Amino acid sequence: MSASSRTDRRQWRFTAPDGVTLAVHEVGQESGRPLILLHGLFSDADTNWMKYGHASLLAGHGFRVVMPDLRGHGESDRPHAAAAYPPDVLADDALALIAHFGFGDYDLGGYSLGARTVVRALVRGAGPRRAIIAGMGLNGLVDTARRGGHFRHVLEGIGTHQRGSEAWMAEQFLKTTGSDPKALLPLLDSFVDTSADEVVAIATPVLVVSGAEDQDNGSAEALADVLPDARYHEVPGNHMSAVTRRELGEAIADFLTA
Repeated sequence: MSASSRTDRRQWRFTAPDGVTLAVHEVGQESGRPLILLHGLFSDADTNWMKYGHASLLAGHGFRVVMPDLRGHGESDRPHAAAAYPPDVLADDALALIAHFGFGDYDLGGYSLGARTVVRALVRGAGPRRAIIAGMGLNGLVDTARRGGHFRHVLEGIGTHQRGSEAWMAEQFLKTTGSDPKALLPLLDSFVDTSADEVVAIATPVLVVSGAEDQDNGSAEALADVLPDARYHEVPGNHMSAVTRRELGEAIADFLTA
């Protein structure tokens, strides 16, 4: 693991147990409380967490904000082989990262696919003090095939989608982040459903936060209703725009510092 020298941002390389290397970005004091944040599909740590100020806002509250680029995304390795994307591999990576850094007392959050990965990590034994599930509803956890099918359609039809359609919009976002369809397609096969029984067994205090117009993964409010210890918070926007709003970072900060 090596660090790049930046004044307010550090970057590390972490090698997962199967040899895939992940880029890990950090802001905030290294002595601060660790907060691991996972980004969404087609995105990266910079787009979800740094570009719109969420990471710096949270660092200002004393957190050491740790943001990996998920495998297949950003500056992390982007293997094309299906063998690099076994079931639940993103949760595998998150758990390995937590163990590698020796985080014993930390917080864990994610947006969209990152939020689903947080849930998978929780049901598999991750023990953060608090968790943030952003841009995710109950249906998106218990039935991953619906959204997975949508993104398969996007990736398999690059260049053919009708301008202005939902698939075309997703393709444009993919292009802005420089994502690699040949890496993302096999990643879709790694998605694992979380049963309703597993969801209701999550005892960790959770902030469920979502855009007021976001129904991409079903109802976030319904998810908060079934979690034993959850707070629901609504921010302006839809699935794509809510993550750009300062209110998202403020809601996370308020929850973690309460």
